Amino acid sequence: MNGKEWSIQEIAKKAGTTSRTLRHYGELGLLVPSRIGSNGYRYYDQDALVRLQRVLLLRELGLSLPVIAEVLEGERDPAAALRTHLRLLEQERERIARQIASVRTTLHKTEEGAELMAEEVFDGFDHTRYEEEVSRRWGRAAYEKGDRWWRSLTDEQKQGFRREHDDIARDWGRARADGVAVDADMAQDIARRHVAWLSTTTTVGRSYVTGLGRMYVDDPRFAATYDEHGEGTAVFVRDALAVYAERHLTDEPATGGACAE
Repeated sequence: MNGKEWSIQEIAKKAGTTSRTLRHYGELGLLVPSRIGSNGYRYYDQDALVRLQRVLLLRELGLSLPVIAEVLEGERDPAAALRTHLRLLEQERERIARQIASVRTTLHKTEEGAELMAEEVFDGFDHTRYEEEVSRRWGRAAYEKGDRWWRSLTDEQKQGFRREHDDIARDWGRARADGVAVDADMAQDIARRHVAWLSTTTTVGRSYVTGLGRMYVDDPRFAATYDEHGEGTAVFVRDALAVYAERHLTDEPATGGACAE
């Protein structure tokens, strides 16, 4: 990259943020200036711009700053990371385009008094927009395997499986209410138990766990399960699982299936 630099004020303006926020990112090690001038001003080169873009993109996904720091620390190929994020943004763009078309169709047919079709009304409004990110790693056969596993259990075994998750969910809620950090030992021990619970039905990998964590927040059905133990618990679970996955899991594909319940 060339030697062009921007001042902290220029970068803040172009990024739609504030100098104070950028300085805070610097204090956390998320965005270190390329140099500090004799006047004390901070300057940023193109490498810093690329890193700031990653920070802002990850923030839009809902990740907390400590988790973003973990993600960036684990990245060795910025271009590969950007390609992955570009693919996710393109998927989101496609989903929003389907929603726009759906609303336009509904509006037009409502005004014309025409009959509506459910497929048209709800196209793009599914809560599985991260499904490809997760399920591409184990496929439909794995889901079917998990479903067969669930159906093979006795009622008592199913109840025990649910109770174990309920205990974990309550512990997540208590940890969040007590102000425990997502990367603290207590939160990470709950994450370990959560991953072990998931491992009952599948061999989990990093992408599997982080993808499920996102769905715990983005799918209202999942979010309600955790947020009934305190508002914000689903976000806490997502961020703590992301830290655990980054520290302890690889990107080996899962070989089982997501739990049917």
